[in-house]
Amino acid sequence: MIRFILADLRRLWAGAAVVILLVALATALGVTVTLQERALRLGSARAADKFDLVIGAAGSETQLVLSSVFLQPAPLPLMPGEVLAKLSKDSRVAWTAPVGFGDSFAGYPLVGTTRALISSTVSGFAEGRMFEQEGEAVLGAAVKLPVGAEIKPMHGTAATGGETHAGIVYHVAGKLRPTGTPWDRAILVPIQAVWHVHGLGHEHGHEEEEHHEGDAPEVTPAAAATDEHGHSPLEAAQEHDHENEVAAAEEHDEDHDDHAIDGDAPIVEDFSADTPGLPAVLVKPKTIADAYKLRQEYRSGNTLAVFPGEVLTGLYATLGDAKLVLSAVAAGSQGLVAAALVLVTVTHIGQRRRQIGALRAFGAPRLSVFAIVWLELFSLVALGIGLGFLAGLVAAGVIAGLFTAESGIVLPVEFTYEDLQLALVLLGVSAVLSAVPAILAYRQSPATALRA
Repeated sequence: MIRFILADLRRLWAGAAVVILLVALATALGVTVTLQERALRLGSARAADKFDLVIGAAGSETQLVLSSVFLQPAPLPLMPGEVLAKLSKDSRVAWTAPVGFGDSFAGYPLVGTTRALISSTVSGFAEGRMFEQEGEAVLGAAVKLPVGAEIKPMHGTAATGGETHAGIVYHVAGKLRPTGTPWDRAILVPIQAVWHVHGLGHEHGHEEEEHHEGDAPEVTPAAAATDEHGHSPLEAAQEHDHENEVAAAEEHDEDHDDHAIDGDAPIVEDFSADTPGLPAVLVKPKTIADAYKLRQEYRSGNTLAVFPGEVLTGLYATLGDAKLVLSAVAAGSQGLVAAALVLVTVTHIGQRRRQIGALRAFGAPRLSVFAIVWLELFSLVALGIGLGFLAGLVAAGVIAGLFTAESGIVLPVEFTYEDLQLALVLLGVSAVLSAVPAILAYRQSPATALRA
């Protein structure tokens, strides 16, 4: 029987290859959707696992988490720096770390933060050390720069037309071990450096002479005299001062974003009430009870506190709706392929009536004929399902790799017990469908088949 089936498949290899290909493609679509959706859930949950609580200015919860945890570029409103000072002294907090962003280098985001966040969320350094001075930086594991490299930050990104900050240079002090999160693609610098680059955290004013409304300058006899143009020395001095102010203003407009940092300055991570505003603070509460108390306390007024897990749950609901639609499309395509295969096979059985009649005439039992037809079709469909699962795994892996390269989130693409159940269901349905043409062959009379 097996030899007969193999010989028949070799004779009809083109049709057999088409059947296998159709089944494989229909199966691969559904498998890819399932694996990718599951990997995205697991990967994003693991990426947010180390961040228990995020506090920012009142606004969108989703955007706050996407920007502060997943480092997706988006403008966030700033909350007062006194919030950070208060949290850093709160007995319910194990550690707290501000995050500041907006700059980039070579496509990698620059994130201002503290040494507490790095030491608490990363297992250690692959090479180098922690930043110790204002002009030093630490690289995520996926940043393709060597230790000792120079980084000249750009405001925004090249894609959005950002400009490089003139005179601002960071030196890479170390590179972290992989975390499987978007922070692997980040360049981490001291938060005070980010503030100073953007003109925050220290005074940039110049000593100016104060003039109060209603005060008049003292007029001396020399000041009352006039020159050849009819201007007094006082008027000439005022005109000169005005020209200097205009020149200074023009120079400031040309370089309004760039402020100096002291590369050798020590890092100060003691925050006070006059700390500059910042977009978000990452908080590690000491207990679960403390986490809920802090969340409730900072969800009023001008601040917003969220658990990243809760926000992700809402995103997963949207993701689940998308998966449902794609799964329906995949199921529809599989149904169409199954119907087409049954139709083609039934037609093929009609064309092979003489062959089946000859088998019966030479003494082949009805069950043998049934088994030959059923096993031939079922083998083709089962092979297509197996190749479809393999193709779906490869496709999901490729998509996950592209996503990881873009976002830094590692997506675990792997089969689970649910996938085994799906495979068994598909094989069961295939076994039933393969029985349709086999029953037709079983019911054929040898005499009728030979006269056809």
